[in-house]
Order: sequence, then C-alpha cells, then structure tokens
Amino acid sequence: MAAQQDSLFEEDSPQRGGRGGTEGTGGTASAADPAPGLAAPLAERLRPRTLDEVIGQRHLLAPGRPLRAALESGRVHSMILWGPPGVGKTTLARLLAHAVEAQFIVLSAVLAGVKDIREAVDAAQREARRGRRTLVFVDEVHRFNKAQQDAFLPHVESGLFTFIGATTENPSFEVNSALLSRATVHVLKVLADDELSLLLDRAAAELQAPPLTAAARARLVAHADGDGRRLLNAYESLVEGAAGEFELDEPALERTLGELLRRYDKGGDQFYDIISALHKAVRGSDPDASLYWLARMLDGGADPRYLARRVIRMASEDVGLADPRALRLALDAAEVYERLGSPEGELAIAEAVAYLAVAPKSNAVYRAWNEVRAAVKQDGTRPVPERLRNAPTRLMKQLGHGAGYRYAHDEAGAFAAGENYFPDDVPERRFYEPSARGLELRIGERLAELRRLNEAARQPPADAS
Repeated sequence: MAAQQDSLFEEDSPQRGGRGGTEGTGGTASAADPAPGLAAPLAERLRPRTLDEVIGQRHLLAPGRPLRAALESGRVHSMILWGPPGVGKTTLARLLAHAVEAQFIVLSAVLAGVKDIREAVDAAQREARRGRRTLVFVDEVHRFNKAQQDAFLPHVESGLFTFIGATTENPSFEVNSALLSRATVHVLKVLADDELSLLLDRAAAELQAPPLTAAARARLVAHADGDGRRLLNAYESLVEGAAGEFELDEPALERTLGELLRRYDKGGDQFYDIISALHKAVRGSDPDASLYWLARMLDGGADPRYLARRVIRMASEDVGLADPRALRLALDAAEVYERLGSPEGELAIAEAVAYLAVAPKSNAVYRAWNEVRAAVKQDGTRPVPERLRNAPTRLMKQLGHGAGYRYAHDEAGAFAAGENYFPDDVPERRFYEPSARGLELRIGERLAELRRLNEAARQPPADAS
C-alpha cells in the first residue's frame, strides 16, 4: 500500500477506515483513501509529515511548549484535543504516534461502539506483547455515551494504550469526569489570517496554480474563518474551475463558490453591515427586525458563538442597569448554545435577542465607564487617602492607614453622609447618570437622595448667634 502522509487537517469523513482503522508508525493507507487512479484531495496531499511543517498552534508547539516537548521527548500521555474543525487535531495525534513509534488506531465516536473499542484493546494487547506501544485516537469523542467512554478507563489506567480524544465541544460538559481527570486538555485555536495565507502559498505551489489577486486572497481567507480544511477545499475548487486563467480574481471566486461567498462574507462589508443592523435593531427596541437580522446571520453561516458574544455585549452596552436581568439572560443563552449546539441552541440566542429588544434601554454605565477610563488615563497616579487605605498590620495602623474611616453600616441609613471617596485633591465628579427608564429610574431616585444628604452634611454649621 502507498505510504500515507500525516496531516494538519482532519478528514471530512469522521475517520479513514469505516468505523475504525489501525495504522502503523507513519500510517498505512486505509479504506477511505482515494481509489487507484484518483488524485487525493489537496488537504490530503498537504498533510504535514513533520512538526516543522505544522501551521498554527504555536501556543502548544513552540519550543518549550507542552506538545512540542512531548513530541521531542517521546513522553506522550493521554490527552483531549479541544478545538474547532480544521485546525489540526488529527494531525497532532498522528505526529504523536509517530514520535513514540506507536501503533495508531483510529476510532470514530459517530460510528464505533463498545465492540470496536474491544477490538482496539485486543490490537493494543497484541502490540504490547511485541513490546510496542499503541495510541488510540477517538475523533468526536463527545459523541460517545458514558458506557463507551468508561470502557477506556481501565486500559488508560493500566497504560495499555495512550488515549487521545478530539472534540469540538467543551469537554467539561461532554467528557466523563473520570476520563477527563486522566487526560490533559489542550485547547487548539483557529488559524490566524497570516497562517491561512501561508497555507495558501503551499497550496499554490502544490497545484502550480495561477496567482491570486490580493482581493481574492483576502476573500478566501475570510471565507475559511480559521478552518484550514475549508480553505484548501475552496481553493482547490477555485483552481479546478478556473482552468486556463492567468490570474485568480474575485469574479472567478464568485463563479466557483458564488452562493456560499455571497451569503456569508466574513470580514467583508455585508458581514459587518448585517451585524450592525442587528445591533441597531435591538438598540431601537424592534424585536421583529432583530430576529430577522439574527436569522440572516445564521442563515449566512455566521458562528452562533460569535453572535452569542455580540448579544452579551448588547446587554451590557445598550440595556445595562435599566434591566440587569438582560445580561444574565444573554450569558445563559451562550451557555445553552454550548450545551446544545445547532440548531437547538440557536433558539436560546433568539430568545435573548428578543428580550433585549423589548427591554428598557440605558447606556449610562457604558458612557460613564468610557469617561472614567479617559479621566484616569489623562490624570496622574494620585495617592489613596489614608482613611481609605487597608490596615491589616500593626505597622500600617501606626502609620495612620484607615484612621478616620467611617464605617457606613454604623451610620444612619448605612450611609456616611458627607464622606468623600475620591483622592483628596480630586474634586468629586459625576460620571454615572442613570436614565429615567426601567430599574435605573429607581436607581436615579436613590442617588438623588444620597446626594442631597451629602450636600446637607457638608454645609457649614449654622451660626449659633
């Protein structure tokens, strides 16, 4: 069989050889390999064979970092590789197996069952009798149920094989705590734009393709959204569809990938225009338009996690203390999506968007925070008044720290009327001015009363005569 290269990118199918496959050091071809006479996909041909060929994940693979140390030392322990698609989870597992000269067994949690796990255990035992290690790689491990995950435990504990699980979901929720406690979690990141651009250079050299215009390159990189496999698949389609061209430009991209590129142009004007429209519709208290723009984003392929983050920002920036429940609801929606994924979790985001749209609005804290930050940046480093300083030791007390501090709970109404909490040489300023909407209406009334008490306390005493 033809030798199989290692890869930075996971295969589109859950695994290479049906339900499970066994590979020797460096890998052998399996049932999922291209049929004789057919060229392997570009992503397959560009698979890194060495650590130096890997693009991205420098936080794990730079000198001194954990996975590089494991690869160079040959001391590979069980681990979970957590990250989005197309960032190199499978490749790293293959490189780790190669580093320790281990038998490499691939299981897909989508298709494999306990029977396949037993067969993997039998294969590992056979290799162990020959004095050879085994690395079992489980793709999409979060799809295994508790019984299937538990089946690995005794063999991981005994050291029969090294277990590596790959997942796109949060392992805290999706992997059994017993298995999780026996594996180190490594978080993989999406590929940055410059890393995707480097990958495009490699692909162009492999295909001997015409040059890309700067605009087409930027469009392809934006379309990939950090996913190397998506980038290579799109580029390969572009090159095949533009045979005979001297240059690959945006019109060629539109012809090849038109519908997908038109509907979701991350980094382009349409993407930012639509998210801007969503934000403005929420701010403008229009739940119908807000849900429309949310649906447009999701239909165009936007990452729901990105939208959940934007909803959290809307809750802080545009609703604020007029309805503090909005922020909690936005956070809950993000968590629900992490647990359910698409499409079920998208409903929670839609509920949060609708709630924010109908909630009372206030950007008072947002404005106040920006003003405070600007004031602090422009001002010097002023000392904390002694009465407000911490005094945990006898020496600090002897130095006067905390002297004269008025404990608010001991004062009438739990308010030290007339006290100043700014540095002594800084005049009091009003940064936060509550709106007259929602809960902030009551907050404003409370602040007005406290300010009245402060003013009264600071009035000079009346002349006794």
